[in-house]
Amino acid sequence: MVKIDAHQHFWKYSVADYGWINDAMAVLKRDFLPEDLRPLLQSNGFDGSIAVQARQTLDETRWLLELADRNEFILGVVGWVDLCSSHVGDQLREFAGNRKLVGVRHVVQDEPDDRFMLRPEFRRGIAQLAEFGLVYDLLLYPRHLPAAIQLVREFPDQSFVLDHIAKPPIAEGARSEIELWTHNIEELATSPNVACKLSGMVTEANWRLWKIEDFQPYLDAVLRAFGPSRLMIGSDWPVCTLAANYASTLGIVRRYIESLPEADQISILGGTCGGIYERPQTNENT
Repeated sequence: MVKIDAHQHFWKYSVADYGWINDAMAVLKRDFLPEDLRPLLQSNGFDGSIAVQARQTLDETRWLLELADRNEFILGVVGWVDLCSSHVGDQLREFAGNRKLVGVRHVVQDEPDDRFMLRPEFRRGIAQLAEFGLVYDLLLYPRHLPAAIQLVREFPDQSFVLDHIAKPPIAEGARSEIELWTHNIEELATSPNVACKLSGMVTEANWRLWKIEDFQPYLDAVLRAFGPSRLMIGSDWPVCTLAANYASTLGIVRRYIESLPEADQISILGGTCGGIYERPQTNENT
């Protein structure tokens, strides 16, 4: 069984580049590099990881691909290109020759327009990803799910992956909010071109007082909606260290799936990730 951490980050910290890291997140105000992650993967029995963008710059995408080329355990990179740019095709052609570019992402959660993904220029960018065999990662809050549902239905041949189960309000969500999140997750999952990362949950819980039982209703909901063949485990390292160490973060999902059939565990621990982020052969020089 190949085990893959489907979601982690690298960065060289600076205040200018990572202004979202506030004083409450002081533990993140340092460099996090492949030599820091490698022993964590090894000690937890994981074979590799998917490195995901944390800044919206082409330079970061170049840097992540350089790291991936130098470190075999980085199995893929979800980078950033300007999907709203009229030059997005040129940006994709620059990077797509590197087989380790497996997807792209935009930090939609920070956009003031909740329907940003439905803007014509953004949708034109999404329409170009299939030519290069690239996945699009959905980084959202629950309020963005209606737009995501519309987007994935508009592009049935495009593969999408929902990051962090859409960040439900685990710490103190009202029942009505959780019910709406559950409904929208179920609607999103009706589109077979969408998978979901079991990641980012500890930082949506109470950072100091979370219990493993806090996550069961949310895990139950996404398992019921997507099924194991469209779920993948992810740490969101190093962001997860705000609330838990690497082993404890992965342990939430590993413990939850212990009672599932072995084939389902294989899917969640690496099979789904490996299949979805595997680049197909495409005509990338056109």
